[in-house]
Amino acid sequence: MVDYIIVLFFWFLVLCYTRNCISLDSLAVNESIRDGESLVSADGTFEAGFFSPENSTSRYTGVWYRNLSPLTVVWVANRGTPLQKNSGIFKFNEEGVLMILDGTNRTIWSSNISNKTMNNLTLKLLNSGNLVLKNGNDDNKDDKFLWQSFDHPCDIHLPGMKLGWNLLTGVNRVLTSWKSEDDPALGEYSAKIDIRGCPQLLFMKGSDIKFRIGTWNGLGYTGYPTQQLKRQHRFKFVFNAEEVCFQYEVIDRSIVSVYRLSPLGFFEGLVWTSQTSGRKAIIPGGVDSCDNYAFCGVNSVCSMDGNAPKCNCLKGYVPKFPDQWDVSYWSSGCITRKNSTCKSNNKDGFLKHTNMKLPDTSSSWYSKIMNLDECEKKCLKNCLCTAYTNLDIRGRGSGCLIWYGDLVDMRKFSQLGQELYIRVLTSELVIAKATNNFSSRNKLGEGGFGPVYKGTLIDGQEVAIKRHSKMSDQGLEEFKNEVALIAKLQHRNLVKLLDEAGSKLLAWHQRFHIIGGIARGLLYLHQDSRLRIIHRDLKTSNILLDAHMNPKISDFGLARMFGGDQIEARTRKVVGTYGYMPPEYAVHGHYSVKSDVFGFGVIVLEIVSGNKNRGFSDPEHSLNLLGHTWRLWTEDRPLDLTDAHFRERCIPFEVLRCIHVGLLCVQQKPEDRPDMSSVIPMLNGERLLPQPKAPGFYTGMFTPESVSSLRTCNLFSPNEMSLTIFEAR
Repeated sequence: MVDYIIVLFFWFLVLCYTRNCISLDSLAVNESIRDGESLVSADGTFEAGFFSPENSTSRYTGVWYRNLSPLTVVWVANRGTPLQKNSGIFKFNEEGVLMILDGTNRTIWSSNISNKTMNNLTLKLLNSGNLVLKNGNDDNKDDKFLWQSFDHPCDIHLPGMKLGWNLLTGVNRVLTSWKSEDDPALGEYSAKIDIRGCPQLLFMKGSDIKFRIGTWNGLGYTGYPTQQLKRQHRFKFVFNAEEVCFQYEVIDRSIVSVYRLSPLGFFEGLVWTSQTSGRKAIIPGGVDSCDNYAFCGVNSVCSMDGNAPKCNCLKGYVPKFPDQWDVSYWSSGCITRKNSTCKSNNKDGFLKHTNMKLPDTSSSWYSKIMNLDECEKKCLKNCLCTAYTNLDIRGRGSGCLIWYGDLVDMRKFSQLGQELYIRVLTSELVIAKATNNFSSRNKLGEGGFGPVYKGTLIDGQEVAIKRHSKMSDQGLEEFKNEVALIAKLQHRNLVKLLDEAGSKLLAWHQRFHIIGGIARGLLYLHQDSRLRIIHRDLKTSNILLDAHMNPKISDFGLARMFGGDQIEARTRKVVGTYGYMPPEYAVHGHYSVKSDVFGFGVIVLEIVSGNKNRGFSDPEHSLNLLGHTWRLWTEDRPLDLTDAHFRERCIPFEVLRCIHVGLLCVQQKPEDRPDMSSVIPMLNGERLLPQPKAPGFYTGMFTPESVSSLRTCNLFSPNEMSLTIFEAR
């Protein structure tokens, strides 16, 4: 009997030693592990038990890599309720509830109760690092698990772990950062799959989007096309009726690699290799300003020029607050130059953008079965549709992804981005189409002012198109000399802004935008510049347009600077261009800011009419453009001046106001003409307009005095004017 008792005691000691010193990979119902004991996965990679973060005495239950340095915890149970002593117990009961108990058997953490049938329950630590509760006879498949730690991720995304939604159960797997490096409590950063519209991966700070990795296009995320670890990883995005989730596996077995959302909000890759003694952190995203969500606001594109970000409005859009953009504050974004008049039979087109990060897809629509041509047609049928592309870019591309309304959070990559087709008015497409959207294949060369492209117009005529570079700070003198030479030689590739062919390209909203831009440029020269500058040769051929139809005043070869209180000067040599010179300068050599105002007025009337002042002849009255405009004004039919190419699609009160301002600027006497500081509020409808007097260099059947007496009524009533106050562009 004594011998029997000794044998039993011996085996009792053996079992205790086995449990305490040789860790197992699983627990049965009501079995437990205490602080100091652990579970170890079958291949020895992962360990589960109690731990303390570095520089902390608090105790937590979790899973970590067993043989890697430094300690890398991949899952924590009691993140917000730490134990303060080494007295914790980890177990589960017959109902499948996991529990952490303190030294007084008080439950400080528990899992949710499973609603599945339970039989021979087992808690097991898998070789993947997934701690699972399963029926004893079930396979190691996640759809068989009653509970798994992979459904409740913390800050680590492990190979094989799914990030995203199980649409059948409603489980949403979201990464959440630690509060600090020493505190696994819930931090302020998270990473999740947003399933509004087309699913996309977002990184959040609280409830705000920090940056957006974007949508999956079959090969990768559109916001992260240069994946540094792609050769070692195989990525997979599941997108069907049952789940929307992202996962990956490590192909190169010589490395250990995981992704971590750090307490500072960086999504970093942690890598261990046989050549390194510790881990190496690689930050694959969120490292430059363009990664910040909506850094450039709506309807604009961010690109990195060296280490500095740069924002540009989409074609057809202008900065909402230009003054803010002038100081590189871009978050206000861009607005369309004109409210859409889109109809179901509209003739809009699409401009192709390459190497793009696709816009925020939370307000998008998608189809997996449409092709790209069908996608374009569907977009054209809806006036709210602003862009489209392929849903999947593998092979020749497939599927359809469409955006409605403003486009948010786009950037231009130097390579590997995606193609995106953005809606523009047909008139905006003409020059871009002529050069195949300024394709590098069409590039002829580049100077200090900007690149030059070969273009083919609609009628087949080949032209050279110079595109102004916003980054250029040199080459202006060379460009001025080139323009002067071409103008003298009447080069066949010189396209006039307002000739018959060119006038068809400009809709009214573009012309009005150009008029306003020239006015603001003159105001700067006359008033806002440190030295007052008189251009003296303001004419349409000295107004350059960039890719977004923004006007640039050029050719300052005849300009003069005034200092102090100087307001006018005189020259013995009159130089300039007839048709734009005011009488006091052409006859007496007197010039002032009012000389430029006169030239501006001529340009305004040319833009409205589509005709040049010099060379225009009214067939009935032998009047130049100024005289013709004055005659129409006195006969109460000024809208007859309007270019026929946009007459049916213009805004009449804007056209009338421009004609009125143009006539005020070309009056005979300089003291009667307004300053540019008055012209801008006049154009914007913010100031009542006085009655104009006859223009300078007026020629016709009767004298200026007799004609002016015929005009007695005011075309605009005060009530009409009060309804036409516009926000400054």
